[in-house]
Amino acid sequence: SHKGSRKLDRPPRKRGGRATKRGISNEQMCILVARDRSGRTIDAVTGKGALSKQHLLEHLGPRLERDVLLVTDSHAAYPAFAREAGISHEAVNPSAGVRKRGALHIQNVNAYHSRMRAWLVPFRGIASRYLSRYFGWRWALDGQRIASPDAFLRAALGRFNT
Repeated sequence: SHKGSRKLDRPPRKRGGRATKRGISNEQMCILVARDRSGRTIDAVTGKGALSKQHLLEHLGPRLERDVLLVTDSHAAYPAFAREAGISHEAVNPSAGVRKRGALHIQNVNAYHSRMRAWLVPFRGIASRYLSRYFGWRWALDGQRIASPDAFLRAALGRFNT
């Protein structure tokens, strides 16, 4: 959404509307989310268009330990990233009906996406330039990392230890 923008790089869509292309295209923002079983989350807005190995190296590479097992869907960028970063990788293919393989699954990330989308509904669309701020806000609320309004205000002001 270019909500509030005076200059658009595309013709305006009246009253919101939908993208003309399905899936991740240059009309959609790509959001990278990584979660472990304990609920620790890494999220990043990588920009418009499909995910690439370069996006993963930039946003995920510096934040993952080298002895981690990366479990992903079957997107082509993940194996290339894992090879270059030197980490173990396993893929499941949910589009082929394979939702899990033994203890390996991506349902933790899918559940996070679902909660994030449901949480964004009352905002009635947000500007893409503020998307990372909304993800930070949701991160603070998810898992009750910041439980009280007073603690949330202190965190917003950057005062964590007072």
